[in-house]
Amino acid sequence: MASILRDDIDAVRERTRIDEIVGERVSLKKAGVGSLKGLCPFHDEKTPSFHVRPAIGRWHCFGCGEGGDAISFIMKSDGLPFAEAVEYLAGRAGITLRYESGGRRSEESGSGKKRLLEANKVAAEFFTEALGSPEAKIGRDFLISRGFEKEAAATFGIGYAPKGWTNLVEHLRRKGFTEAEIEASGVASRAQQSSGREARLFDRFRGRLVWPIRAVTGEVVGFGARKLEEDDDGPKYLNTPETALYKKSQVLYGLDLAKKAISSTRRVVVVEGYTDVMACHLAGVPTAVATCGTAFGEEHVRVLRRLLGDTERGPGAVLAQQTVSATRPEVVFTFDADEAGQNAALKAFQLESGFLSQTFVAIAPDGLDPCDLRLQRGDDAVAELVGSRVPLYEFVVKAALAGNDLETAEGRVAALRAAAPVVARIKDTALRPEYARQLAKWLGVEVDQVRSSVQAAQKALAESGRGRGQRGRPTPPDGESAPPAEGASAPAEPAPNPRDPVVRAEKMALEVLLQVPDSVEEAWVAPLDSEAFTVPQYRAVWDGIAAAGGVAQAQAAGSWVNRVVEEVGPTVAGVASELAVSPMPNHRPAEASRYARKCLAAVRDLALTRRIAETRGKMQRIGEGNVGYEEAFAEIVTLEAERRGLREE
Repeated sequence: MASILRDDIDAVRERTRIDEIVGERVSLKKAGVGSLKGLCPFHDEKTPSFHVRPAIGRWHCFGCGEGGDAISFIMKSDGLPFAEAVEYLAGRAGITLRYESGGRRSEESGSGKKRLLEANKVAAEFFTEALGSPEAKIGRDFLISRGFEKEAAATFGIGYAPKGWTNLVEHLRRKGFTEAEIEASGVASRAQQSSGREARLFDRFRGRLVWPIRAVTGEVVGFGARKLEEDDDGPKYLNTPETALYKKSQVLYGLDLAKKAISSTRRVVVVEGYTDVMACHLAGVPTAVATCGTAFGEEHVRVLRRLLGDTERGPGAVLAQQTVSATRPEVVFTFDADEAGQNAALKAFQLESGFLSQTFVAIAPDGLDPCDLRLQRGDDAVAELVGSRVPLYEFVVKAALAGNDLETAEGRVAALRAAAPVVARIKDTALRPEYARQLAKWLGVEVDQVRSSVQAAQKALAESGRGRGQRGRPTPPDGESAPPAEGASAPAEPAPNPRDPVVRAEKMALEVLLQVPDSVEEAWVAPLDSEAFTVPQYRAVWDGIAAAGGVAQAQAAGSWVNRVVEEVGPTVAGVASELAVSPMPNHRPAEASRYARKCLAAVRDLALTRRIAETRGKMQRIGEGNVGYEEAFAEIVTLEAERRGLREE
C-alpha cells in the first residue's frame, strides 16, 4: 500500500483542531489555562483523568496511560488504521493527500468520494422525512409492532423509501447530483432497456423500511431496506451494492453508536440483524453491532480488534495500563438456536483464532433473538441473555458431542475425535487441562484418554500449519505496516515514582522543554546532557529532544512535540505525550521564562551535586598525596563554585 507523504501528514496534524475532534466524542471542560479534561473514553473512570492540550495538539489519560495526537485518537476511538485516520482528518481539513509511490489522490478522486457521501446523506434525509408520510404508515406500524417508538426510529435514522420508481432519483437531481454520482452511490440502478435505447435510472429501494448504514466515523455509506408487503417479490432485506464507500465485508451496523462503549468496556456483542442491534441498545446493551447482508468474516475481526484494543502488549507495559487491562476484551456472539444459528457459531469458531479476546456465545433457551426477547420479556431479559454467555469453546465442544450417541462406545470415540481438536485449539494453554477434564466428564471416559487425544490433535494441527505454533501471533489489526499506536508499550523500567524529588525535578524540566520551548534560552540548556537525567524514560525523552534539534529548532508547539515523539520511538512515546500534556502553572510570558529557568537550574543543581559526591568518593579511593588527588580536589572546587553561582542566580 502506498504511503502518504510525510509533509501531508504533518499538514493534517497542524490543521486539525484536536479539541474539536476529541470534543465530538468526549465531553470536555476547562482544566486551567490552555488545558481541557474529561472522562477517558478508553477505560471506565468516575474522576476525569483525560487531558487535552489544544495548543500542543496532544491528549493523554493519566489513568490508563494512553496518549497521542489527533491521528492516534481517531485510530483508537474509531478503530481505523493509520492511513484511514489520516485520510479522514484530511477530508475534514480540506487537504488533498499525496502518496510516496508516485500516485496522488487527485482533486477529482477526493471530491468524488465527498460527493458520494453527500449523496448518501441527502438520501438518508429523504428517507427519514418520507417516514412521516401517509404512505409510510405500514412502516411505522411495523416499527411499533417490533417495540420501536418514534424516538427510537429517530435515534437510528430509520426512514421509508416511497413506492415510486424515481422519487429519490429526481430528488437527488434537483439537489445537483449527476446521474453518474447517483448511480455510483448505490441508491439507484439502471433498468434494462431494449436495444438502442438508453438504460433508465430508477430507485433501488421502493416501498421499504430503510436503515442507514454508517461508517465508524458516522458518515452514511449505504442502506439496508426491509420489505413490508407480501407482493414485494424482492428479498426480505435488500442492501446497497458494493460501491467505493460501501464494502459489506468491512462495515458493521451500529458501530458508529457502539464504538465509545466498546472501547471503554472492551466488550462487543455481535447480533444478526438491524432490529436486534436496536433492541440491544435500547435495553442497555450499547455495544451491539451486526453485519450487513453477509456473514461475520475476517475483515470484521480486524475492525473489532482495533476498537477493543485487542493487541499484544510488551512485557514492560505501563503499570497503569496493566491495571486497566486486567481483564481481556470480550466478543459475544448471539445466534438463533436453530441449525442455521449453530452453523453460524461454528463459522465464528473458525475465525476465533483471529482474536486475542475471549469469545463467547449467548443463545436464549427458547431461541428468541434479542428483538423478540425484548418485545416479549422486556429490557432486562436482553441484558440477562448477554450475561448468560458461555465460552465459544464450550459451545462448539458440546455441538460436536451432540451429533453422536454417547451411550455407545463407538459414539463416545467418534465424539472424542470430533471434540479433541477443539480443545487443542484453545489459545489459553492454562484452560486446556480444564477443558480436557470437562470433556472427560461429558463423555464419561478417563481424563488420560482425553489428554492423549488432545495432544495428538495438537501435534496434527501443528504439522498441518493450522496450529497456533505454526501461525504465530495474530496479524496486526490494521493489516498494514502503520506506525504503532502511542502508549501501546512502554519501557521495561518501572514507572517513575512521582513522590521522588529528583523524579519531580526532571519531569518539570522536560515539561518546560516540550510545552513552552519559546520561554527557554539555549544557554540554559547547554550545560545539561543526558547524564543529568537519572530516570531512564526521562533520559530517553531528553535524547529525543536533542535528536529533534533541541529547543533552538522548536517552532509551533504541536509540531515540535510530534518531532520529539517520533525521535523517542513507540516505547517512550507515551511518556513524552504525558509530559507534553501534564498541567503546568499558569504564567505570563516573563514569569514563564523565570519558571523555565528555575526548572532547568534544578536539574543542573542535582547533576552537579551527584558529580561532587562522585568526585569526593574518587578522592577517598585515591588517597591524599597520591597521583590524581590534586586534580580531583580542583575539580570539586570548580563544581562547587558552579553550583554556588547557580543557586545565587
